[in-house]
Amino acid sequence: MAEDHFIISTTEHIPGKEYEVIGEVFGLTTQSKNVVRNIGAGLKNIVGGEIKDYTKMLDEARNISVDRLKQNAIKMGADAVVMMRFDSGSIGADMQSVAAYGTAVKYK
Repeated sequence: MAEDHFIISTTEHIPGKEYEVIGEVFGLTTQSKNVVRNIGAGLKNIVGGEIKDYTKMLDEARNISVDRLKQNAIKMGADAVVMMRFDSGSIGADMQSVAAYGTAVKYK
């Protein structure tokens, strides 16, 4: 299966495809906040509003975790991932962890 045709779905079924379950698959990353982002966040905290540097950091972390999920699924021999979800959380005061997880499947 070509990587550019690899399907990652948040649904349980892929229309028109029959498949067997291979197993659970994960993609993980942890990002650290830097000093510039912390200063900007501190100032934004005073006046309110979106902290764009943090939003950018979380978006990058999400993209990295999905790419790692895909690469791990391909290593397992999967053709797709269904039921993909995200989980995230803080590690201490300066780090954010993002996990993408789902079920790796192989087409019949």
